Amino acid sequence: MAEKSSVTKSIFLGIWNVLNFSRRLIFNIIFFAILIAVIIGISSGDGDQIVVEQNSALILDLNGNLVIEKTYVDPTEAFIQEASGQEPENPEILVRDLVKVINNAKDDKRIETIILRLDRLGGGGLDKFRKVAEALTEFKASGKPIYAVADYYGRNQYYLAAQADNIYLNPMGSVLLEGYAYYGSYFKDALEKLKASPHVFKVGKYKSAVEPFIRNDMSPEAKEANTAWLNELWTQYKTDVAAARNFDTENFDETFEIFLSKFENVNGDFAEYALNNGWVDGLRTREDFRSEMTELLGKGKEDSPYNAVSYNAYLDLITPKMASPDGNGDKVAIVVAKGTILDGNQKPGTIGGDSTAKLLRKARTDDSVKAVVLQVDSGGGSAFASEVIRQEVELLKEAGKPVVASMATYAASGGYWISASADHIIAEPNTITGSIGIFGFFATFERSFNYLGINSDGVSTNELNGIAIDRPLSKGYANLIQMNIERGYDRFISLVAEERGMTKAAVDEIAQGRVWVGTQALTLGLVDELGDVERAVEKAAELAEISDYKTKYIKRKLSKEEQLLQQIFNASASWFEGINFGGSINPIMQIAKDVEREISDISMLNDPNASYVLCMECKIE
Repeated sequence: MAEKSSVTKSIFLGIWNVLNFSRRLIFNIIFFAILIAVIIGISSGDGDQIVVEQNSALILDLNGNLVIEKTYVDPTEAFIQEASGQEPENPEILVRDLVKVINNAKDDKRIETIILRLDRLGGGGLDKFRKVAEALTEFKASGKPIYAVADYYGRNQYYLAAQADNIYLNPMGSVLLEGYAYYGSYFKDALEKLKASPHVFKVGKYKSAVEPFIRNDMSPEAKEANTAWLNELWTQYKTDVAAARNFDTENFDETFEIFLSKFENVNGDFAEYALNNGWVDGLRTREDFRSEMTELLGKGKEDSPYNAVSYNAYLDLITPKMASPDGNGDKVAIVVAKGTILDGNQKPGTIGGDSTAKLLRKARTDDSVKAVVLQVDSGGGSAFASEVIRQEVELLKEAGKPVVASMATYAASGGYWISASADHIIAEPNTITGSIGIFGFFATFERSFNYLGINSDGVSTNELNGIAIDRPLSKGYANLIQMNIERGYDRFISLVAEERGMTKAAVDEIAQGRVWVGTQALTLGLVDELGDVERAVEKAAELAEISDYKTKYIKRKLSKEEQLLQQIFNASASWFEGINFGGSINPIMQIAKDVEREISDISMLNDPNASYVLCMECKIE
């Protein structure tokens, strides 16, 4: 028997050695290929330079979601995607980069017009779209026209298109402006079939983050609260678009009865419907549009119908290759807190209790920083991590450095917790905030194990013998966790009451896990004023009593290894172009991915006390 075991072990060891050797061989081949490409790239000089010709169009071919901070992508993964011609799974566009490009083009005498190509534009929040729309409005004010051209306009794409002088649609295209919605998946029956035992602890009548695990539908309370803030958001959207297009908000077709009557009049033609309804200014094929641009700008160089430069190329052109030193003088630091709040150190795109606190601490110990803007775009997460970050805000204030919270699309639940102690809170009109509530959740699978014939038994010196997935949750532990959650809620509303100059009773009345938008939050006293991050910087400077200052983003410093990989891959990516592994996603797979994402939102949480201040319902469609 021992001999057989030894033989089996040797076989598996041999297979592992072969696989490990193959892995290292492939890695070394790729590494040396990259190294050779870098050497060739360096020896061949800078290569083709980006040139913007006179009478050019800046083509804003926007692909991805608008964000205030890009999610960290491993340099190796980024290289493989670029080298193989693959698009990132969730591409992102940094709002301040986009605004910088538009503002620069406004004063660039070579740029005659902007062309908006928005078919691949994703979401990002109304505050971010407003920021870009403001830059486009200023561009138009300089006397340069803007054209929007697309095969399809949805709600997000149309918001930016509405800023154009001319909106064109493909004759086979469509415009469909759906309202805001929140729909989630509910797993109560699925968990029952899996014989899982969900354990939920929460405080707050409207705290619905855990409803998907204990219900098959949305509760009446959640529907009431969600309908209120979604309607306010939709009103803001309609008001903005109607003003840009100079028509009435009643022009939005919100019922099928109205929509279908108009649609029937144009024989079911989406493009004609959009034209008749005033959504677009004209129908253009690709060749029609090329001809119009050639007539406006003149014939382009070589085979181009007209001279143009893409968004990414223009951004590269106007962005310094080397970061400029901060220089001397007073500074207002901006610390971005974007994503789910988790315990420990996290990469950009996620808020880490320790890593974000470290950024705030860096601002506190920098003598040139006189004030700090905490730019928040988060629906919350770990209560423990939120408190770690908030304590750093307190330490900044103690150090004599004013802190202004600037709320972006989301600053709810934990996002509000980390903002609460700021000297001044500024929200966007559409900021989704509030959700002042707390919950705990985990599941045990003792019934699943029992069904499979696996049973758990043993002895312990006392009743405090731990929580395990294969044993029922004891009543004592359930009471212990619920008391901790209730204490967490009391701590939350006490914090808000103290910082906002309100009574606990008044806070409790508008808390209970209920979500509000910025305009409502201002009325309720949860924020001090409405405005953007620029206004927050101005306010921070006012509080610090400085007038001559610069802004400075405090970022996580890349490790030496990350910097080296980034430099190598950036230098060699162009040598591996041409391979495309793309393809359309099966609709069933897409549904599976959506469900997986919803489950992962809960499974990634890592609060040491299993106590969460998270607004799951804040995600809108």
